[in-house]
Amino acid sequence: MGPPEQQAATPAAASDIVVEAEDVHYSIGGRQIFSGLTLRARRGRITAVMGPSGTGKTTLLRLITAQSYPASGRVSVWGRDVTTLRSREVFAMRTRMGMLFQNGALLTDIDVFENVAFPLREHTRLPEPLIRDIVLTKLHAVGLRGAAELMPAELSGGMARRVALARAIVMDPELLIYDEPFVGLDPIALGVILRLIQKMNEALGLTSIVVSHDVHELETIAHDSYLISEGRVVASGTPQELSRGGSPIVQQFMSGSPDGPVPFHYPAPDYETELLGEGAR
Repeated sequence: MGPPEQQAATPAAASDIVVEAEDVHYSIGGRQIFSGLTLRARRGRITAVMGPSGTGKTTLLRLITAQSYPASGRVSVWGRDVTTLRSREVFAMRTRMGMLFQNGALLTDIDVFENVAFPLREHTRLPEPLIRDIVLTKLHAVGLRGAAELMPAELSGGMARRVALARAIVMDPELLIYDEPFVGLDPIALGVILRLIQKMNEALGLTSIVVSHDVHELETIAHDSYLISEGRVVASGTPQELSRGGSPIVQQFMSGSPDGPVPFHYPAPDYETELLGEGAR
């Protein structure tokens, strides 16, 4: 599977922008997470959001889905500032989204079929025969129609991730969000998920946002990439352009080097003072 076709860089029209974060500032418990974050996801494209652990990638998804709100700046989805939406408007916005969580988040006490059917039963009044057809169609799309009666405990990690993907698309979303979709997968399962992300985006005309730190995997599928560090975007472009970037932090992340601007140690008091000082435990 080769990299997506590269297109000439052109300014995105307003109607082409599905998600936009503009000069976003956000803190948790006094810790600054974002300090001027700006990025956008364009219609019909796969946008990769990368960065070292703890840089707020999952927090960004919470802002996009209106689970949290920025202290300042603007997060807009389909042209609407999420902070201005009423509860019913947030609900309506979320029904246009699909979400693949880090661990799949399958319901363990119901089978594969019912896991995929769950959003339809919760949010629609479709007749049972139509629910059955939709669920089997989505399971077929991820290659697991034959696993409909299995329980989540009977699935491998890769199969569970594919079932979660079928559930994420069962409502035919316009925006599909992946939170660390490659974690814990063996090379074969990882390749399957990569192919499905690309296939779903093309076949269903989706806009996809993939949050991950797996650089080499994203290089094969992403159209646009953002690297987040220290609360802001430090590099953007195609994955190939990021690989050629000259910034030390970009080079450290793209090469996976342990030495560079991103420190090994979490900020702490002086080591000797803490060991020998009066505050020692």
